[in-house]
Amino acid sequence: MSEFMTQEGFSYAFDPSACAKCGGNCCTGESGNIFVSVTEIAAIAALLEMEEGEFRRTHLRKEGFRFSLQEKKVNGSYDCIFFNRSLNGCSIYTARPLQCRTFPFWDYFRHRIDELKAECPGIIHD
Repeated sequence: MSEFMTQEGFSYAFDPSACAKCGGNCCTGESGNIFVSVTEIAAIAALLEMEEGEFRRTHLRKEGFRFSLQEKKVNGSYDCIFFNRSLNGCSIYTARPLQCRTFPFWDYFRHRIDELKAECPGIIHD
């Protein structure tokens, strides 16, 4: 049986086993930003065995003063460039950015639980 994840200040729990049957809703859908820090850029580039400069040019886009992972358009959906639909998972999982590691416990969803439940089948809330 899976352990449910909780976070102080959030009124819901998360069942990570739901990811196996989800289809990557948190990695696909509407266009958005997946912000990465300098440290995360270095870690992902190392995992991919790429020079950081090449990684920045080929996998990131500049958003103001920050960097975001690029997206790829697939059948009207905007997928994270590292989401692998055939494997239903993240190809950089061990080096995924903090933004990805903290989903679904984002401040945005703290009071938008119905919206979160529509996106994520792993949300447990009464």
